[in-house]
Amino acid sequence: MKILYGVPGEGMGHATRSKVIITHLLKEHDVRVVSSSRAYEFLNKQFPGRVYEIKGLNFVYKDGGVEKLKTFQAILKKSPHDLFENFKAYKKINKEFTPDIVITDFETSVYLYAKYLKVPVIDVDNIQVISRCKLEIKLPKEEKFNFNLAKTICKYRVPDCDNYLLSTFFDAEIVKENTTFIPPILRDEIINAKTDYKNHILVYQTSSSQQNLIKVLNEVEGENFLVYGCNIDEVNGNCTLKKFSETGFIKDLATSKAIISNGGYSLISEAVYLHKPICSFPITNQFEQYMNAAYIEKLNYGKHLAEFNSKGVIEFLAKLDLYKKNINNYKQNGNQKTFKELDNLLYIYMNKK
Repeated sequence: MKILYGVPGEGMGHATRSKVIITHLLKEHDVRVVSSSRAYEFLNKQFPGRVYEIKGLNFVYKDGGVEKLKTFQAILKKSPHDLFENFKAYKKINKEFTPDIVITDFETSVYLYAKYLKVPVIDVDNIQVISRCKLEIKLPKEEKFNFNLAKTICKYRVPDCDNYLLSTFFDAEIVKENTTFIPPILRDEIINAKTDYKNHILVYQTSSSQQNLIKVLNEVEGENFLVYGCNIDEVNGNCTLKKFSETGFIKDLATSKAIISNGGYSLISEAVYLHKPICSFPITNQFEQYMNAAYIEKLNYGKHLAEFNSKGVIEFLAKLDLYKKNINNYKQNGNQKTFKELDNLLYIYMNKK
């Protein structure tokens, strides 16, 4: 089959998991990709000659959270130009490649292109859990607006797909049809990583989103923190700051005794798979991150920090044995279930042609 795969450019989680799926699909199918920003650059290196560049959405961040108004203003400002550029991109695609089916990882323009062509569209992502499931977590007053906003975005960004495959590390009640759970989509490097529990804690957080990160960690005595995200190599108290290296990061992740991070799905799902207790302090105004952190705490896999401070980190570390015991009960056979579910759907659509 000819498959067109859409990947958002915001964040790298979409790109890394899409790489896994695309690599699998290329064994049997002809796959082309549309993406934007950093995700386009990453995927274009992985699949040269198969990736088209489009324009996508980008969030505006300040003080560890999303600036909703400025993000909206930026989208409005860029929309006319981006719409014109995407029209040119899809016009080129239409001349070179006519897909039998479209797969989207929450990318809207490729979804609209599928509707224009009247071909089936499958959504593979983790975010649609918000709109297609009943969440069993407490919603504080300050999160209700973010929840309703996220639910509305999910409802209208890729509506009425033929199928939804929802990647998740937790269970929830599915309330909409044509929806199936799949486990987190994992890189081969994570699946093949040798797990150990050494005396360090891996920390991932960009310096711009948590300005007091090093100060807080230095208040936690007797611990060794390996910190990624600041893009420097230096030692500051009990923190060893490291420039990013995929090989080094995965090794430090796999051998850590615990993880401290925001609420990003990709790292959390990798940590769950590797059975690493997680202390999560989600980026504000991003409900998906709040949801991930809340479920980590609900499952007793770790602690959800509403405010990042040394008291919360110390409380998390005091319960590591309990968190480790619970998270060790999580089981997943790599990506086999995901590949099987997707292959079965493609087989059905192939035989409908």
